[in-house]
Amino acid sequence: MTTKNGLTYAQAGVDIDAGNALVERIKPAAKRTSRPGTMSGLGGFGALFDLKGAGYTDPVLVAATDGVGTKLRIAIDTGVVATIGIDLVAMCVNDLVCQGAEPLFFLDYFATGKLEVEQAARIIEGIADGCAQSGCALIGGETAEMPGMYHAGDFDLAGFAVGAMERGTDLPAGVTEGDVLLGLASNGVHSNGYSLVRKVVEKAGLTWADACPFGPGTVGEALLAPTRLYVKPALAAIRAGGVHALAHITGGGLTENLPRVLPEGLGATIDLTAWPLPPVFGWMAGVAGFDEPELLKTFNSGIGMIVVVAADRAEALADLLSSEGERVFRLGHVTPGAGVTYRGHVL
Repeated sequence: MTTKNGLTYAQAGVDIDAGNALVERIKPAAKRTSRPGTMSGLGGFGALFDLKGAGYTDPVLVAATDGVGTKLRIAIDTGVVATIGIDLVAMCVNDLVCQGAEPLFFLDYFATGKLEVEQAARIIEGIADGCAQSGCALIGGETAEMPGMYHAGDFDLAGFAVGAMERGTDLPAGVTEGDVLLGLASNGVHSNGYSLVRKVVEKAGLTWADACPFGPGTVGEALLAPTRLYVKPALAAIRAGGVHALAHITGGGLTENLPRVLPEGLGATIDLTAWPLPPVFGWMAGVAGFDEPELLKTFNSGIGMIVVVAADRAEALADLLSSEGERVFRLGHVTPGAGVTYRGHVL
């Protein structure tokens, strides 16, 4: 048999052996996320999940997909990639729970120009951490090595989560005038508004390695604080009864996201003095000179999730959420009208 000196896939920039090594490396991390309903490990052409095994009798499936946005730029530039996967999971599963769904399984998509196994493994292990904290299984994904599509060192990341609920238990439901708004504290900027964040850091004349002017560590480390995962506390509150809606405060801030879960004819009044503004937001506002409406419409401003609850259940649910590890603030009420009305000032 003669051998031709032809081109190989490796010479074109795609290393199949590296991809196989990555799959083997991340199998233990994925296995840690196994939960009732998980049927298969990584490596198949598709991933299986048993809804009956997960305990459902008449389930409705809920799906969500998202990315991390330009927060990835900071992770790439600093090389600090261990927690960016938590952000990815949070952006998907925090949305799912707002529908009243329990996240069941997660798939990731990781694309890069040249696969670096160690870096990719750290990223996907972070995804597994987020899944484990949310009670969902990492059952599959795709690693795409695409030379010529990405600059050296760059990568992209997306995620897909599927959850379920029993038929007839979907949220929002039953929102009414007088319902209480319970705010759950954020962990900083989370994963929205980073195109503006990066402009602010540039305007301040700082690099990611500089000392952080609004907290400990470097600028990069502070801005890479991972998005909080609200799934388990939110599900505990839903199961306790009295939760009418949840709003994940992402792009659009408080101003745009809360109205999404309010029925026509109802709005909300929020007391801006009900919680402390995290220092990062005050610092950015000072550097960039943007006003309070811009802050409230762009960032979470310190509140990552709003739980809309029946007035007679507000105290008990606030206590339950606190016992689950959340910092809970009573923000205001559902009122007649439309949109969000603010009282007081956050800046």
